[in-house]
Amino acid sequence: MSERTHHWTAATGTGPPSPPEPAVARSRRRSGWIWFAGSITVMAGLFTAVEGLVALFDRNFYLLGPSGLLVFDLGAWGWIHLIVGALAVLAGSALFTGAPWARIITVVLAGFNALGQLVFLSAYPIWGIVVIALDVLVIWAVLVHGDEVAYEIW
Repeated sequence: MSERTHHWTAATGTGPPSPPEPAVARSRRRSGWIWFAGSITVMAGLFTAVEGLVALFDRNFYLLGPSGLLVFDLGAWGWIHLIVGALAVLAGSALFTGAPWARIITVVLAGFNALGQLVFLSAYPIWGIVVIALDVLVIWAVLVHGDEVAYEIW
């Protein structure tokens, strides 16, 4: 048989190269960032909601400087933190499903939470800095690795 008429078979071990493997295996390893982002979003949302409850029910817990808080009083910030925290828990939970809308909502809420913590910094500075750092990490993980979840087999 000439080279032109030879039929490639898998049995001979020779043949055209096989197509590349789908990106599923790589995506499973990297989609761990999305699971991490979802977990952090749920935990940060719970902590933010608790922070809001504390601001509502124990007004002496937070130390305020002579200038106080920006724009709102402590009660208003309590409600803001409670609502944003509850929404973050829901968005982080939805992030586990791989839904594209959950990624968008998570990024928006993490950004909003980071801004809220920045304004609330005078009342609880160390915790605010920690939450801002976690929110930035969540935003990075979702924006950089969010599309990899589309290849994941749920």
